[in-house]
Amino acid sequence: MNNTSTTTSSIWVIDDDQSIRWVLEKALKKVGYEVTTFETASVALTRLKRQETDKPDTIITDVRMPGIDGFEFMNQVHHFDPDMPIIIMTAYSDLDTTVQAYQEGAFEYLSKPFDIDEAIQLVARAIQKRLDSSPKSRETELSDEIIGDSPAMQEVFRVIGRLSRSHISVLINGESGTGKERVAHALHKHSPRANNPFIAINTAAIPSDLLESELFGHEKGAFTGAQSLHKGRFEQANGGTLFLDEIGDMPMELQTRLLRVLAEGEFFRVGGISAIKADVRIIAATHQNLQQLVQQGRFREDLYHRLNVIKIHLPALRERREDIPLLLRHFMQQSATEMNENAKSLSDDVIQYLCRLDWNGNVRQLENTCRWFSVMATGNTIQMSDLPEELRNIQNQQPLTEDETEHLTPQDTVQWTELLYDWTRQHIKDGEKDILSQAQPMFEKTLLECALEITAGRKIEAAKLLGWGRNTLTRKLKELY
Repeated sequence: MNNTSTTTSSIWVIDDDQSIRWVLEKALKKVGYEVTTFETASVALTRLKRQETDKPDTIITDVRMPGIDGFEFMNQVHHFDPDMPIIIMTAYSDLDTTVQAYQEGAFEYLSKPFDIDEAIQLVARAIQKRLDSSPKSRETELSDEIIGDSPAMQEVFRVIGRLSRSHISVLINGESGTGKERVAHALHKHSPRANNPFIAINTAAIPSDLLESELFGHEKGAFTGAQSLHKGRFEQANGGTLFLDEIGDMPMELQTRLLRVLAEGEFFRVGGISAIKADVRIIAATHQNLQQLVQQGRFREDLYHRLNVIKIHLPALRERREDIPLLLRHFMQQSATEMNENAKSLSDDVIQYLCRLDWNGNVRQLENTCRWFSVMATGNTIQMSDLPEELRNIQNQQPLTEDETEHLTPQDTVQWTELLYDWTRQHIKDGEKDILSQAQPMFEKTLLECALEITAGRKIEAAKLLGWGRNTLTRKLKELY
């Protein structure tokens, strides 16, 4: 048993069977843990509530015991200590009991009779979870991982949570810049492979004649220039996770080799004659529609089904505009930290303006824009005049939906006159004249459409809202449409 526990880690064992308590106590103490045993859950619960300090790092409890059973004990503990990892063990390993254990918040389920090495490994993982749930660790996670309060991103978080105990393959789909590699990192970090390597490779960024060697490695002398043995990404990721970005661009012949590795769990280096075992979890990502590529004969259907066990779709930034203020604050602070300076703020009208842009480069473009602000803007507060030229074209904007508007603070309320000013300025710089003849119809058409929408098309009521007579409204409809 190779375990690296520390003497400061404390484990509680609860079971009415004295022999189970004895076996676990002996095994856990042997690898360096402090162990306290209890015959009943009620005694353990009373002690846990009284202790302000020196609480256990992990609790192992039986399900069926006199008095409080394991599930009730777990529910009460999680009421005042929701982060306490609890391992449920039972001799009644039926499906209902297993499902109930996970649904009610068990860290892991251990069926009797159990392998003692497996129990020790579960304890080590549970202790790591306890450490990761500390406030300091959570702050680090917020800065290192994906950010978003929108419903679309909350669903992404839920999927990552459901996969936290899994080794299953995942396919991430989304436009460039949406954060696919960040999601892959999060999937790895919250998986049983978290302590092993995370290796990433962009299959579109490496020439096809070199990609095979990068993935599978090569033997010395395998080809011209192969002056030494080279371990490929599969070998480097052994025991961990291999992230294959832009998998849709992988050449067909390499797709065949990849499929063989996934099916057989082994591969050969280029020029090699000995099979190498590959214990690797595959997370693939693409901005392309792989189903269409399959139909076009550009991607193997059997490989697609191997990779597409679980699919995560990352929304474009324009599909979750309510997250933009949160992302702006995060990236401005991140840029300031990198430059060892105080973070600059953004004025309310700038935030609102940026929330209306399409952001074709998605989160990556937003992050780069914040870096530009931090370096190029002279004041402590970013104003509309500080925007780079390519962001000032109002034609790239989209109106916010009601749901998106609800997520904005009152300080984010748009100053439409500022936007009109920027629009006018841009058209004058472009050498255009008679600008009023362009602006006035747009202005009146916007007012008219809004009034008609609010009144469900009732023209008399819409005319009253706008301060027009009915004849004026009828005339405007003919002129503007």
